[in-house]
This record gives sequence, structure tokens and C-alpha cells, in this order.
Amino acid sequence: MAKNKMKSHRGAMKRFKTTGSGKVKRNKAYKSHILTKKSQKRKRNLRKATTLSSADLKRIKSVLNV
Repeated sequence: MAKNKMKSHRGAMKRFKTTGSGKVKRNKAYKSHILTKKSQKRKRNLRKATTLSSADLKRIKSVLNV
């Protein structure tokens, strides 16, 4: 019999990307609505992607099956 494969979490796959060095990239929150009260500088900095913190790295990597 064939062994069952682990399925990756499809919602997480759309939100996180892995880099070549093994880090995980994510987009920043608070950029979807109520943008009028946020400053232009704040909204500009929210555009950039950032790396996942080390506290969440193990949990997200297991979900992504990396």
C-alpha cells in the first residue's frame, strides 16, 4: 500500500513564501481598510514584506511542509 502524503495548509501556502536560505517571508497586517487615518509613511512601510519571527517559524514551517 502507498503511504499517505502530508498535505500542506493551502491558506498558509498563499500567505507565506520561503526564501532560498530557509527564512519565511510574510506580508504586513493593517493595510486592507481604514487607510484614511493612517499616515502616508505608515502605509508605505506596510507595503514591504518582512521575515517571520523565530517564535512562529517552526509552527509555520510544519504547516507548509518545508
